[in-house]
Amino acid sequence: MDNVIGQIDRALDATGAIVAAVERAGLAASTPCRDWDVRAVLNHTVGGMHIFAAALSGTDASAEHDSDWLGGDPQGAYAAAAEVDRAAWHRPDALDGTVGISLGELPGPAAALVHLTEVLVHGVDIAVAIDRPDLADDELCGELLATMQAMGGIDSFRAPGIFGPEIVVAEEEPAHRRLLAYVGREVLARTP
Repeated sequence: MDNVIGQIDRALDATGAIVAAVERAGLAASTPCRDWDVRAVLNHTVGGMHIFAAALSGTDASAEHDSDWLGGDPQGAYAAAAEVDRAAWHRPDALDGTVGISLGELPGPAAALVHLTEVLVHGVDIAVAIDRPDLADDELCGELLATMQAMGGIDSFRAPGIFGPEIVVAEEEPAHRRLLAYVGREVLARTP
């Protein structure tokens, strides 16, 4: 957990590179995140970044998670949200208290891990959807997967529908594919 803020920074950067590669037509591409196209995944991610930043700083996010956070400039919206999000996580007390999110009140380190998962996994969802899995940070995906497994898994989050059932893939698969399979994304037919 000591390095989770650095991992969030890396996830923001990696997802930022992926978002920068999304062309206008790519916003309608289907993603491994069932029933959501790229625009919906990106909007959810940007909304989540604003909501976490507001929760960390004790302010109001000014919109609901499912509001339109992207407007007419998805890349600009992501960049602005990433800046606000990064600043919030770099507050000296970011991991000290509890953070109120849709899952309830979580200790700071647990909230940081949830946020890392959301930014990284949804970034990979988008990378797969636009046929740019090469932009995924495989090292970070492997680190997050190892953390999830070391914590005893994510089965308690599978029941409410946050994650689907684990999909078995070969250990030789790239880390981004193993991470997506672990959280229940069916990606084998979609990525090389």
